[in-house]
Amino acid sequence: MPRVLVTGYGGFLGRHVASQLLAAGFSVRGLARGGYPELVERGVEPVQGSIADRATVMRAVSGCDAIVHTAAKAGVWGRWQEYYQANTLATSHLLEAAVRHRVRALVYTSSPSVTFDGQPQRGVDERAPYPTRWLAHYPRTKALAEQAVLGLAVEGILPACALRPHLIWGAGDPHLFPRVIERAVAGKLRRVGDGRNLIDVVHVESAAQAHVAALQRLLDGDSQVNGRAFFLTDGAPIACWDWISQILQGAEVPVPQRSISFAAAYRIGAVFEATYALLRRRQEPPMTRFVAAQLALDHYFSIDAARRALGYSPLANRPEVFRDCLPWLRGLASQYSSTVGR
Repeated sequence: MPRVLVTGYGGFLGRHVASQLLAAGFSVRGLARGGYPELVERGVEPVQGSIADRATVMRAVSGCDAIVHTAAKAGVWGRWQEYYQANTLATSHLLEAAVRHRVRALVYTSSPSVTFDGQPQRGVDERAPYPTRWLAHYPRTKALAEQAVLGLAVEGILPACALRPHLIWGAGDPHLFPRVIERAVAGKLRRVGDGRNLIDVVHVESAAQAHVAALQRLLDGDSQVNGRAFFLTDGAPIACWDWISQILQGAEVPVPQRSISFAAAYRIGAVFEATYALLRRRQEPPMTRFVAAQLALDHYFSIDAARRALGYSPLANRPEVFRDCLPWLRGLASQYSSTVGR
């Protein structure tokens, strides 16, 4: 079977991709800054180092037939250079190495936010253009990387595609669930707008399955996948505040009752951003324009293209799968509660 390099293999999505590739019989090499002995014991060949380091990337790609690139710097606040190096420059190193070592396929983990300009998105598909204005460095640097990946594919230089999973969730999630619970426990969470705006989420197993399916199709020379981007969701939009409330209720944390209008949150976010930038503060502001818009506006997507080209089947039993997360959620809430109580 082909040898596949998984960047960010120790991350939430990356470890699920690596596990599914191993289960499918692929040989897996993992690149990450940290060490993950549990994955090494299961058969992953580790390469430790930064994906922003060109020499490390060249060494990691050598001898590989394919790449799944999940590594990225996520978040809504930070210096441009940090996001550019981790998301855009690192991807350019990976593409250079892929071409040099004659890699046969590359799947790039992108984000639906590469199409977000601060306006509502209702059932949009992959024809949505890249914005001309950006509310955060993360989506802009991811979009630049996505364009580079798809550009090489369209030119016939490197078979590749981009997948855009939206708000990945599941037990072990280090981003969405912990962020919601931590802010609620600390008394810093408010409903922005009326909370009835619809959003999409995607379970981590479904997102990982799509990555493996896309990789296999690229290796098989499928022209319907090469050079294209695909949105990935559970296929069932949910009201934003209903989702947040479900997370908190599952964690046995009181659901905040206070709210703020979208207009007010957006203005406050703009003020915080300007102030934090002026003072060169590294920590994330309590509110940003991007967060305000994501919490208050519709953003859900069509997955018809992924269904057709990848054979993608979204999660069919979200309530049941969510119930499996409850013990873990309650453990998170207990950790945060004990920290706040100190």
